[in-house]
Amino acid sequence: MAGRHYSAASGTFKPRSPVLLFLLAFLALTLLFYIFSSSSPSRYSSRNPNSEIDYSFVASLEKFLTKSPRSPTAGDDTVSGTTSVEDAKNLDESAWKNENQRLYDEPFYPAFSPLKVYVYEMPSKFTYDLLWLFHNTYRETSNLTSNGSPVHRLIEQHSIDYWLWADLIAAESERLLKNVVRVHKQEEADLFYIPFFTTISFFLMEKQQCKALYREALKWVMDQPAWNRSEGRDHILPVHHPWSFKSVRKFMKKAIWLLPDMDSTGNWYKPGQVYLEKDLILPYVANVDLCDAKCLSASKRSMLLFFRGRLKRNAGGKIRSKLVEELHGTDGVLIEEGTAGEGGKAAAQSGMRKSIFCLSPAGDTPSSARLFDAIVSGCIPIIVSDELELPFEGILDYRKIALFVSSSDALQPGWLLSFLKSVSAAQIKDMQVNLAKYARHFVYSHPAQPLGPEDLVWRMMAGKLVNIKLHTRRSQRAVKGSRSVCTCECRHPNVTSPGPLS
Repeated sequence: MAGRHYSAASGTFKPRSPVLLFLLAFLALTLLFYIFSSSSPSRYSSRNPNSEIDYSFVASLEKFLTKSPRSPTAGDDTVSGTTSVEDAKNLDESAWKNENQRLYDEPFYPAFSPLKVYVYEMPSKFTYDLLWLFHNTYRETSNLTSNGSPVHRLIEQHSIDYWLWADLIAAESERLLKNVVRVHKQEEADLFYIPFFTTISFFLMEKQQCKALYREALKWVMDQPAWNRSEGRDHILPVHHPWSFKSVRKFMKKAIWLLPDMDSTGNWYKPGQVYLEKDLILPYVANVDLCDAKCLSASKRSMLLFFRGRLKRNAGGKIRSKLVEELHGTDGVLIEEGTAGEGGKAAAQSGMRKSIFCLSPAGDTPSSARLFDAIVSGCIPIIVSDELELPFEGILDYRKIALFVSSSDALQPGWLLSFLKSVSAAQIKDMQVNLAKYARHFVYSHPAQPLGPEDLVWRMMAGKLVNIKLHTRRSQRAVKGSRSVCTCECRHPNVTSPGPLS
């Protein structure tokens, strides 16, 4: 009998034909390869590997405007026109039925349930028309702010409203984020997203025209029954540029604001308008390209400290000019005056990739876009901003990627350089490794990527959800004026502690 068989007499196996064994082994390996390749998703994406990810606001916007419809999505129940108190009551009853069902049917609701977000279908003058306005004018690089910054680049830095909206309204088959889903019935929603481009309108419209549009947007949103049900407490409003939407903010101060920081100086946000319990800090869109693993390995960091940006700023940013005086002419330190145009981008990117540390002082507000440029460049930020609030700090530990220095210490003669030179090579290496891991949390993209900034927005929102519902229901049953509502205005200021990373 041909092939392998067992001989009872000898107790040994006799082999089959070598060619047959080779073919069987080859088929087995092919089968294993097929199983693992088909069942193992990409580390970051389950999409077609040939699909492109856009990291540029301009490039992504071009595609978005080409393929996106302007008509409302079928099935959405956004209300057009003024609504009554009865409409709000009816919505409240429907919402209670949905929440009650989820409470009893979903064993981990709301802790481990995907956020359900309703996206308002606002008239195109608040959404698509503003995106087209940017698209049709962004090449006008002569359009500058009073301090010389390119207007369209500033809009890109604060374009978080676009990245979030574009992901939320994309077809579900194209979306990668699973911790947030869009719903088309208001009674099913945990949160409501207001897709109004406040930054574009502020910078690209005439002042009075912009204010009129703000008032129209305010009225439109406040006419919605969902707004009247909660007084806006479960509504998300992107106001990422501190100058935008100022004329009507006081009427929407109970909504969840998406901000660059809290600005405790009071120059941009009035007391009681913003606080961490209610609002969310989002990173600026980086002005430089991501320094990936190949870039990081090729970067020769021969410079100790680098900074490029506007040296004269208002409010808390006045420390910049003082730091320049202190560090001027020091070996291994390069501080340059510059703006965020194309030339500025190339110079900043080159300097950051050559430096171990990047200075990140306060701007007009406690935050600065330079912090996020440094992070995606693999340059350890030296944060000199005493009352800075940071994006996603409930998830990310910035002590692992940045050094925090108090303003008083930084301005002492010779202190900052001595401090930087005292940081050990091992600590620098650890922080650079962590920067490489953290960079993905600050890179906006379309489609939005797991663990990207859009994803972390919804993870942070999920942590706020129970408290949002608590204050909404408390306001619905409490007698008006019977008690003072806690807004955490009595909180202690966030003051940076001096000293190295412990």
